[in-house]
Amino acid sequence: MNSQPLRLRLTWTDTATGDCRSPILDLPIALGRIFEAMPPTINGERVSRIALSSSQVSRFHAVIGTEGNSILLTDTGSRNGTFVNGIRQTRCVLANGDMLQVGPYAIGISFAVNSPETPSVNSHIFFNPQTNGPDPGLKRQMVSPLPQTGSRGEFPPIAFLQASQVSMRSIQSMGLPVAEVDWAAVGGGLGSFIWVDLLRICGVKIDRIAVLGMENQPYARYLRLCLNSQIPLRERLRSNSDSCPDNIWGWPPYALREAWQELLKGRLGMSLKLMWQVFAEPTFAETYTPRAGNVFDSIDREVDRIGWNQMFRYGRVRGIRKTDDGRYAIAYSRSNADHRDHAFLIAKYVHLATGYPAIQFLPDLQGYREKTQDFESVVNAYESHDGVYEKLEASGGSVLIRGRGIVASRVVQRIYEARQRNRNIQVLHLMRSPKPQGNKFKLAQRRVENHYEFQPFNWPKACWGGELRVLLEQAAPELRPQLLTDWGGTTTAQRSDWRRIVKEGLSQGWYQITFGEVERVERDSQNRTVTYIQEKELKGQIKLEADFIIDATGLDAKVKTSPLLNDLVVQYNLPLNGLGRLSVNNDFEVPELRNSSGSNTEGRVYAAGAITLGGPYAPVDSFLGLQYAALRSVESLAANRASGVRKLSVWRSFVQWLKWILNKSPD
Repeated sequence: MNSQPLRLRLTWTDTATGDCRSPILDLPIALGRIFEAMPPTINGERVSRIALSSSQVSRFHAVIGTEGNSILLTDTGSRNGTFVNGIRQTRCVLANGDMLQVGPYAIGISFAVNSPETPSVNSHIFFNPQTNGPDPGLKRQMVSPLPQTGSRGEFPPIAFLQASQVSMRSIQSMGLPVAEVDWAAVGGGLGSFIWVDLLRICGVKIDRIAVLGMENQPYARYLRLCLNSQIPLRERLRSNSDSCPDNIWGWPPYALREAWQELLKGRLGMSLKLMWQVFAEPTFAETYTPRAGNVFDSIDREVDRIGWNQMFRYGRVRGIRKTDDGRYAIAYSRSNADHRDHAFLIAKYVHLATGYPAIQFLPDLQGYREKTQDFESVVNAYESHDGVYEKLEASGGSVLIRGRGIVASRVVQRIYEARQRNRNIQVLHLMRSPKPQGNKFKLAQRRVENHYEFQPFNWPKACWGGELRVLLEQAAPELRPQLLTDWGGTTTAQRSDWRRIVKEGLSQGWYQITFGEVERVERDSQNRTVTYIQEKELKGQIKLEADFIIDATGLDAKVKTSPLLNDLVVQYNLPLNGLGRLSVNNDFEVPELRNSSGSNTEGRVYAAGAITLGGPYAPVDSFLGLQYAALRSVESLAANRASGVRKLSVWRSFVQWLKWILNKSPD
């Protein structure tokens, strides 16, 4: 060791949000669940304390210190143990590039002697504000819908944005179109669709609702992401049989509908198989999931039934402000072609379901693309990248996959299909660390096979309507991140075909799994990608060469990534929850945005989807999660006697269900 103090870089991913942390810390370093339970000093030296929010992590779990010229990890008697490179250890010497497993956290170790923090690069792919599709060339500052100067002609005007409350007189004096409704759904996606569907069922008329979005099909962006991530219409989504966006009652569920369709086609065996699958899942049969095409077709039917297209308005929302009469002014652009075509929508009740503002993209891959401008060899799974598979089928080649969740499983399946046309295809699956065991919660533990962690859905099923839902809803806000960390994590579905593909690939040698922390990605003289992996003991590097790299690490729902939501947070000093999302109450209202006036009018703002993760409900971005949020919010409005909303009584629910069955308008 030299005389300079040794520092370590610890790198891990939050299992609930997917956010990456990579601090550089002075030794000694303590790891544990409770900050105060870890010692502030050891042998007179100040301790860097890292709190990891999970019940699988002990109060004071482990410590990393020095002994002679070595860096030593010591487990302090933790209940669930500490793993180093997949092996449980109580005391061992750490090497550069080692991977610790502490509860659900996989923590990479990098030696760093007085090294500065690595400058961060833009690690997102943003959705183009004109096309609503992923745009790898789009920079963050180009995404913002908010004006940066007070130049004449800017929209919304700076005076509008700087005010916490705007007067109706000032809005009307701008000379722009102003429309007034009771209900405004901002986003126009599946979250908006489900909320509006429930409003219609509860008696709200078409002319009192407005939906602002960029595509009139409520599933347009979701469909695009499905197709890009290689889930065609014939493939099955990761969703339950009775999670039906078109049907709040969940009956008949997708499995029954599909079984009936198969029976009408004369396929009795397939029909019985589907029914058996639902009744026997998950113990005796694989969990049923619906075909993507069936889901979208059923939504189309409901779109027509409730009059969605009569409520939808093309609108790129630029800002939302409280008005002086207890409502909200929504400033939006009505056209992509004409940058001067702006308008205001005034509403008493606003629903925010803006979805994921960006796609996560690994920083080293983003750095590679910014340096080389190579957008064909290095791609994100959520981008359109069919050209990769077309080239593999035509000429063969090698693929490096990053990430190991549900999208990675689908990519492996797609490459397997390409291998049926060209056997000269190799796959290297790079994972940050081995997965020695699955997440635990009380007596339950997820299964692991070939370092894939299995779970039917993205959260345990009890999070939707069972005891875990009640537990989270009743938990104090500061305890919710710990519960979500225990239940969350990167998992994939235990599909027999996916497990068979992995086993076959490993046995035949065309599919390999390796582990490591990536240092950088470059392009060689043959225009192939070269990924440099940290080698142990700083003796060198491992080079992984591939024709293509596919990043399957997921989506980003941080509020600060969305210019619209971030503007609301800053303007109204909105609190964020423990996961950095909008803080909502158990009815999914953002209470700090409530707008009271001198009259009886009191405006309210509700939110749904991934932007509320960390609140009272875990699977917020699932079909059933969006339905649950809509039910809670509309039930709250009915209880507060919101104009036009009727309570969904047993009789009304039955009558409206009959109308749904008969495909009749809710009116």
